[in-house]
Amino acid sequence: MFVKPMFRFVPDGTKIRFMNGRFAGLIVSAVLSSASVLLFFYPGLNLGLDFRGGVVLQVQTQQAADFPQLRAALAHAGLADAALQSFGQGGTGVLISLESRANAQATQTAIAEVETALSTAAPGAKILSTQAIGASVSQQLFTQGLEALGLSFVMILAYIWFRFEWQFAAGAVTTLILDTTKTIGFMVITRIPFDLVTIAAILTIIGYSTNDKVVVYDRVRENLRKYKSMPLRELIDLSINETLNRTLGTSGTVFLAALPLALFGGSALSGFAWIMLFGIVVGTSSSIFIAAPILLFLGERKLRRTSALPKVKST
Repeated sequence: MFVKPMFRFVPDGTKIRFMNGRFAGLIVSAVLSSASVLLFFYPGLNLGLDFRGGVVLQVQTQQAADFPQLRAALAHAGLADAALQSFGQGGTGVLISLESRANAQATQTAIAEVETALSTAAPGAKILSTQAIGASVSQQLFTQGLEALGLSFVMILAYIWFRFEWQFAAGAVTTLILDTTKTIGFMVITRIPFDLVTIAAILTIIGYSTNDKVVVYDRVRENLRKYKSMPLRELIDLSINETLNRTLGTSGTVFLAALPLALFGGSALSGFAWIMLFGIVVGTSSSIFIAAPILLFLGERKLRRTSALPKVKST
Protein backbone atom coordinates (compact mmCIF):
# COMPACT_ATOMS: atom_id res chain seq x y z
CA MET A 1 0.00 0.00 0.00
CA PHE A 2 3.01 2.29 0.42
CA VAL A 3 4.35 1.73 -3.10
CA LYS A 4 1.98 4.23 -4.70
CA PRO A 5 0.97 7.63 -3.28
CA MET A 6 -2.14 7.43 -1.10
CA PHE A 7 -3.44 10.77 -2.34
CA ARG A 8 -3.22 12.58 -5.68
CA PHE A 9 -4.71 15.92 -6.64
CA VAL A 10 -5.43 14.65 -10.15
CA PRO A 11 -5.37 11.12 -11.59
CA ASP A 12 -2.41 9.91 -13.62
CA GLY A 13 -2.51 10.16 -17.38
CA THR A 14 -4.65 13.30 -17.67
CA LYS A 15 -4.98 14.79 -21.15
CA ILE A 16 -6.27 18.27 -20.39
CA ARG A 17 -5.86 20.66 -23.33
CA PHE A 18 -4.59 23.66 -21.41
CA MET A 19 -3.46 25.51 -24.52
CA ASN A 20 -7.06 25.77 -25.72
CA GLY A 21 -7.48 28.47 -23.06
CA ARG A 22 -4.24 30.29 -23.81
CA PHE A 23 -5.91 33.42 -25.21
CA ALA A 24 -8.37 33.68 -22.31
CA GLY A 25 -5.56 33.26 -19.79
CA LEU A 26 -3.39 35.95 -21.35
CA ILE A 27 -6.29 38.41 -21.73
CA VAL A 28 -7.47 37.95 -18.13
CA SER A 29 -3.91 38.31 -16.86
CA ALA A 30 -3.31 41.47 -18.90
CA VAL A 31 -6.56 43.05 -17.63
CA LEU A 32 -5.79 42.23 -13.98
CA SER A 33 -2.20 43.46 -14.25
CA SER A 34 -3.29 46.69 -15.96
CA ALA A 35 -5.88 47.28 -13.24
CA SER A 36 -3.21 46.62 -10.59
CA VAL A 37 -0.92 49.23 -12.16
CA LEU A 38 -3.74 51.78 -12.06
CA LEU A 39 -4.41 50.92 -8.41
CA PHE A 40 -0.72 51.42 -7.67
CA PHE A 41 -1.03 55.06 -8.74
CA TYR A 42 -4.47 55.56 -7.18
CA PRO A 43 -5.26 55.05 -4.39
CA GLY A 44 -1.71 53.72 -4.03
CA LEU A 45 0.03 51.39 -1.61
CA ASN A 46 -0.52 51.59 2.13
CA LEU A 47 3.07 52.39 3.07
CA GLY A 48 4.19 50.84 6.32
CA LEU A 49 6.36 52.28 9.05
CA ASP A 50 9.60 51.42 7.22
CA PHE A 51 8.68 53.66 4.29
CA ARG A 52 6.54 56.27 6.03
CA GLY A 53 8.71 57.01 9.04
CA GLY A 54 7.89 56.72 12.72
CA VAL A 55 9.21 55.54 16.08
CA VAL A 56 10.28 52.07 17.22
CA LEU A 57 10.39 51.33 20.96
CA GLN A 58 12.28 48.35 22.33
CA VAL A 59 10.48 47.10 25.44
CA GLN A 60 11.46 44.45 27.98
CA THR A 61 8.72 42.86 30.09
CA GLN A 62 9.26 40.96 33.33
CA GLN A 63 7.26 37.96 32.14
CA ALA A 64 6.37 36.58 28.72
CA ALA A 65 4.52 39.36 26.89
CA ASP A 66 0.76 38.97 26.50
CA PHE A 67 0.34 40.48 23.02
CA PRO A 68 -3.49 40.55 22.93
CA GLN A 69 -3.52 42.38 26.26
CA LEU A 70 -0.82 44.81 25.10
CA ARG A 71 -2.69 45.57 21.88
CA ALA A 72 -5.91 46.17 23.78
CA ALA A 73 -4.18 48.54 26.22
CA LEU A 74 -2.52 50.50 23.40
CA ALA A 75 -5.80 50.75 21.48
CA HIS A 76 -7.54 52.00 24.63
CA ALA A 77 -4.84 54.68 24.92
CA GLY A 78 -5.56 55.86 21.38
CA LEU A 79 -2.64 54.02 19.76
CA ALA A 80 -4.53 51.56 17.58
CA ASP A 81 -1.95 52.12 14.82
CA ALA A 82 0.82 50.61 16.96
CA ALA A 83 2.39 47.40 15.58
CA LEU A 84 3.84 44.84 18.00
CA GLN A 85 6.53 42.29 17.26
CA SER A 86 8.43 39.86 19.47
CA PHE A 87 12.24 39.75 19.53
CA GLY A 88 14.90 37.89 21.46
CA GLN A 89 14.39 34.76 23.51
CA GLY A 90 12.01 34.05 26.35
CA GLY A 91 9.14 36.06 24.88
CA THR A 92 9.91 39.10 27.03
CA GLY A 93 11.17 41.37 24.25
CA VAL A 94 8.63 43.51 22.40
CA LEU A 95 9.12 45.97 19.56
CA ILE A 96 6.40 48.63 19.44
CA SER A 97 6.24 50.61 16.20
CA LEU A 98 4.35 53.89 16.03
CA GLU A 99 3.51 55.83 12.91
CA SER A 100 5.08 59.23 12.42
CA ARG A 101 3.48 62.10 14.28
CA ALA A 102 3.01 65.71 13.20
CA ASN A 103 5.86 67.06 15.32
CA ALA A 104 8.32 66.19 18.08
CA GLN A 105 5.89 67.13 20.84
CA ALA A 106 3.22 64.79 19.46
CA THR A 107 5.82 62.02 19.27
CA GLN A 108 6.79 62.50 22.92
CA THR A 109 3.12 62.44 23.89
CA ALA A 110 2.66 59.14 22.06
CA ILE A 111 5.69 57.64 23.83
CA ALA A 112 4.26 58.75 27.18
CA GLU A 113 0.96 57.09 26.29
CA VAL A 114 2.85 53.87 25.52
CA GLU A 115 4.48 54.00 28.96
CA THR A 116 1.06 54.45 30.57
CA ALA A 117 -0.40 51.53 28.62
CA LEU A 118 2.57 49.32 29.55
CA SER A 119 2.16 50.10 33.23
CA THR A 120 -1.40 48.79 32.99
CA ALA A 121 -0.95 45.77 30.71
CA ALA A 122 2.59 44.72 31.74
CA PRO A 123 3.61 46.13 35.13
CA GLY A 124 7.37 46.44 35.48
CA ALA A 125 8.00 46.68 31.74
CA LYS A 126 10.86 48.97 30.71
CA ILE A 127 11.51 50.89 27.50
CA LEU A 128 15.11 49.97 26.64
CA SER A 129 15.54 52.21 23.59
CA THR A 130 13.67 54.54 21.26
CA GLN A 131 14.60 54.83 17.59
CA ALA A 132 13.12 57.34 15.15
CA ILE A 133 12.92 56.54 11.42
CA GLY A 134 13.09 59.77 9.45
CA ALA A 135 11.78 60.58 6.00
CA SER A 136 15.21 60.31 4.34
CA VAL A 137 15.83 56.84 5.76
CA SER A 138 12.33 55.76 4.71
CA GLN A 139 12.93 56.96 1.14
CA GLN A 140 16.26 55.14 1.05
CA LEU A 141 14.66 51.90 2.25
CA PHE A 142 11.90 52.25 -0.34
CA THR A 143 14.42 52.77 -3.15
CA GLN A 144 16.56 49.85 -2.03
CA GLY A 145 13.49 47.62 -1.82
CA LEU A 146 12.54 48.41 -5.43
CA GLU A 147 16.15 47.84 -6.49
CA ALA A 148 16.06 44.42 -4.84
CA LEU A 149 12.93 43.50 -6.81
CA GLY A 150 14.48 44.71 -10.07
CA LEU A 151 17.74 42.86 -9.41
CA SER A 152 15.85 39.64 -8.73
CA PHE A 153 14.19 39.83 -12.18
CA VAL A 154 17.55 40.40 -13.88
CA MET A 155 19.18 37.46 -12.08
CA ILE A 156 16.24 35.16 -12.88
CA LEU A 157 16.39 36.21 -16.55
CA ALA A 158 20.12 35.43 -16.66
CA TYR A 159 19.69 32.08 -14.89
CA ILE A 160 16.86 30.78 -17.07
CA TRP A 161 18.50 32.10 -20.24
CA PHE A 162 21.70 30.24 -19.28
CA ARG A 163 19.83 27.05 -18.46
CA PHE A 164 17.27 27.13 -21.29
CA GLU A 165 16.78 28.96 -24.57
CA TRP A 166 15.88 32.65 -24.62
CA GLN A 167 12.21 31.86 -25.28
CA PHE A 168 11.97 30.20 -21.88
CA ALA A 169 13.67 33.14 -20.15
CA ALA A 170 11.40 35.71 -21.81
CA GLY A 171 8.29 33.73 -20.90
CA ALA A 172 9.35 33.27 -17.27
CA VAL A 173 10.34 36.89 -16.62
CA THR A 174 7.24 38.29 -18.36
CA THR A 175 5.05 36.02 -16.26
CA LEU A 176 6.86 36.98 -13.05
CA ILE A 177 6.31 40.67 -13.80
CA LEU A 178 2.61 40.00 -14.31
CA ASP A 179 2.48 38.00 -11.06
CA THR A 180 4.19 40.82 -9.16
CA THR A 181 1.82 43.50 -10.48
CA LYS A 182 -1.18 41.39 -9.45
CA THR A 183 0.32 40.97 -5.98
CA ILE A 184 0.72 44.74 -5.67
CA GLY A 185 -2.89 45.20 -6.74
CA PHE A 186 -3.93 42.70 -4.07
CA MET A 187 -2.00 44.72 -1.47
CA VAL A 188 -3.70 47.94 -2.56
CA ILE A 189 -7.17 46.40 -2.31
CA THR A 190 -6.58 44.70 1.05
CA ARG A 191 -4.58 47.68 2.42
CA ILE A 192 -1.83 45.38 3.69
CA PRO A 193 1.06 47.66 4.73
CA PHE A 194 3.88 47.79 2.20
CA ASP A 195 7.07 47.46 4.22
CA LEU A 196 10.28 45.44 4.34
CA VAL A 197 8.38 42.34 5.48
CA THR A 198 6.04 42.44 2.49
CA ILE A 199 9.00 43.01 0.15
CA ALA A 200 10.47 39.82 1.59
CA ALA A 201 7.12 38.11 0.88
CA ILE A 202 7.16 39.32 -2.74
CA LEU A 203 10.74 38.09 -3.21
CA THR A 204 9.72 34.74 -1.72
CA ILE A 205 6.82 34.52 -4.17
CA ILE A 206 9.15 35.31 -7.08
CA GLY A 207 11.48 32.52 -6.00
CA TYR A 208 8.64 30.04 -5.55
CA SER A 209 6.99 30.97 -8.85
CA THR A 210 10.32 30.68 -10.68
CA ASN A 211 10.84 27.19 -9.30
CA ASP A 212 7.33 26.18 -10.39
CA LYS A 213 7.92 27.41 -13.93
CA VAL A 214 11.33 25.74 -14.16
CA VAL A 215 9.68 22.40 -13.33
CA VAL A 216 7.27 22.76 -16.27
CA TYR A 217 9.93 24.17 -18.59
CA ASP A 218 12.34 21.36 -17.75
CA ARG A 219 9.75 18.76 -18.71
CA VAL A 220 9.07 20.66 -21.96
CA ARG A 221 12.78 20.52 -22.78
CA GLU A 222 12.93 16.80 -22.03
CA ASN A 223 9.92 16.14 -24.23
CA LEU A 224 11.40 18.21 -27.06
CA ARG A 225 14.20 15.69 -27.18
CA LYS A 226 11.93 12.70 -26.65
CA TYR A 227 9.17 13.50 -29.15
CA LYS A 228 10.91 14.80 -32.25
CA SER A 229 7.82 15.33 -34.40
CA MET A 230 5.11 16.23 -31.88
CA PRO A 231 3.69 19.75 -32.46
CA LEU A 232 4.78 22.19 -29.78
CA ARG A 233 1.22 22.91 -28.70
CA GLU A 234 0.53 19.25 -27.97
CA LEU A 235 3.95 18.83 -26.38
CA ILE A 236 3.36 21.69 -23.92
CA ASP A 237 -0.04 20.23 -22.98
CA LEU A 238 1.61 16.86 -22.40
CA SER A 239 4.36 18.41 -20.26
CA ILE A 240 1.89 20.30 -18.07
CA ASN A 241 -0.22 17.18 -17.56
CA GLU A 242 2.86 15.16 -16.63
CA THR A 243 3.94 17.70 -13.98
CA LEU A 244 0.44 18.62 -12.79
CA ASN A 245 0.47 16.39 -9.70
CA ARG A 246 3.85 17.72 -8.62
CA THR A 247 2.81 21.32 -9.23
CA LEU A 248 -0.46 21.05 -7.29
CA GLY A 249 1.13 18.95 -4.55
CA THR A 250 3.89 21.48 -3.90
CA SER A 251 1.50 24.43 -4.07
CA GLY A 252 -1.00 22.74 -1.75
CA THR A 253 1.70 21.94 0.81
CA VAL A 254 3.05 25.50 0.89
CA PHE A 255 -0.48 26.92 0.97
CA LEU A 256 -1.44 24.81 3.98
CA ALA A 257 1.79 25.76 5.74
CA ALA A 258 1.14 29.50 5.27
CA LEU A 259 -2.58 29.40 6.09
CA PRO A 260 -2.16 29.15 9.92
CA LEU A 261 0.20 32.15 9.83
CA ALA A 262 -2.44 34.18 7.98
CA LEU A 263 -5.20 33.20 10.41
CA PHE A 264 -3.33 33.18 13.74
CA GLY A 265 0.02 34.89 13.09
CA GLY A 266 -1.02 38.30 14.39
CA SER A 267 -0.22 41.64 12.82
CA ALA A 268 3.51 40.87 12.57
CA LEU A 269 3.06 37.88 10.26
CA SER A 270 -0.45 38.03 8.82
CA GLY A 271 0.45 40.44 6.01
CA PHE A 272 3.39 38.29 4.96
CA ALA A 273 1.24 35.14 5.05
CA TRP A 274 -1.71 36.57 3.09
CA ILE A 275 0.62 37.77 0.37
CA MET A 276 2.20 34.31 0.29
CA LEU A 277 -1.22 32.65 -0.06
CA PHE A 278 -2.20 34.97 -2.89
CA GLY A 279 1.17 34.53 -4.59
CA ILE A 280 0.97 30.74 -4.44
CA VAL A 281 -2.39 30.74 -6.22
CA VAL A 282 -1.30 33.30 -8.82
CA GLY A 283 2.13 31.73 -9.37
CA THR A 284 0.74 28.22 -9.83
CA SER A 285 -1.98 29.28 -12.26
CA SER A 286 0.38 31.52 -14.22
CA SER A 287 2.79 28.64 -14.84
CA ILE A 288 0.02 26.90 -16.77
CA PHE A 289 -2.04 29.69 -18.32
CA ILE A 290 0.57 32.45 -18.82
CA ALA A 291 4.14 31.12 -18.98
CA ALA A 292 3.25 28.12 -21.15
CA PRO A 293 1.23 30.13 -23.76
CA ILE A 294 4.03 32.72 -24.00
CA LEU A 295 6.50 29.91 -24.62
CA LEU A 296 4.18 28.54 -27.31
CA PHE A 297 3.92 31.88 -29.12
CA LEU A 298 7.67 32.59 -28.93
CA GLY A 299 8.93 29.11 -29.67
CA GLU A 300 6.47 27.66 -32.16
CA ARG A 301 8.82 28.35 -35.09
CA LYS A 302 12.14 28.23 -33.23
CA LEU A 303 11.91 25.36 -30.76
CA ARG A 304 9.87 23.03 -32.98
CA ARG A 305 10.00 24.01 -36.66
CA THR A 306 8.40 20.77 -37.71
CA SER A 307 5.15 21.79 -36.00
CA ALA A 308 4.71 24.65 -38.47
CA LEU A 309 5.38 22.55 -41.56
CA PRO A 310 2.52 20.93 -43.50
CA LYS A 311 2.24 17.18 -43.27
CA VAL A 312 3.28 15.29 -46.39
CA LYS A 313 1.15 12.32 -47.38
CA SER A 314 3.00 9.13 -48.09
CA THR A 315 2.53 7.50 -51.48
